Amino acid sequence: MAFFLPWYIFLFIGAFDWGFYAHSLVSVQSAARAAALATSASSTTAANVQLACDNALPELKLAANIPSTLSTCNALPVIVTAVLKTGVNSADGSDASEVAVSYQTPSLIPIPGILPKQITLRRVVQMRLRTGS
Repeated sequence: MAFFLPWYIFLFIGAFDWGFYAHSLVSVQSAARAAALATSASSTTAANVQLACDNALPELKLAANIPSTLSTCNALPVIVTAVLKTGVNSADGSDASEVAVSYQTPSLIPIPGILPKQITLRRVVQMRLRTGS
């Protein structure tokens, strides 16, 4: 049993890291979706980065290394951008809001060749505008 203890510890660390990264990935996707939903209200809100940030941060509130006092999204660990996509630049030719959310995880225990010490996750969501004005 003592012979396998280092392997058990190695497996535990790997499972912990994978779980942490999976939770972060779900949180980033949810944040991007919430921000895109808020900015897709009209063409005047489609490129509103602060509106996107205000809606993305609550979805990331359980993510590590995000202070509760964070109110801007212009530097890591969280970067949020919002852009108005029109015509052929959007996915289906209709006007849309495109929001990108980037999140940098804290440093974890790396497993050489398998898991890095730190990753930056990025998700982009494009949502058709709900009104034309």
